[in-house]
Amino acid sequence: MIKIYHNPRCSKSREGLCTLQDLNQKVEIINYIENPLTFNELKRLIALLKIKPIELVRTKESIWKEQFKDKNLTDEEIIEAMVTHPKLIERPIVVNGNKAVIARPIEKIDEII
Repeated sequence: MIKIYHNPRCSKSREGLCTLQDLNQKVEIINYIENPLTFNELKRLIALLKIKPIELVRTKESIWKEQFKDKNLTDEEIIEAMVTHPKLIERPIVVNGNKAVIARPIEKIDEII
């Protein structure tokens, strides 16, 4: 089953969910804003995405700019910031088995279906 880490207030996230539903895929929706990810869950997602933690951060968010931008953070501290402030997590993230993408643009979903 495909998982989408979803923020319903985000238009790109809603678009990603619609794309998966249009493809008649069974989808598990994980609203990570209401149910924040743990440190280990986020670390596992980053490993699946094959990126550095900073690449998952929405660096234009005011929380990032105000609290973290000019700090020299370790990967663990960056992950901890996303655990504490889930709004900082780029979205949507789509996982299919052991493959994952940040679905921006939405067409990236095609890479793992």
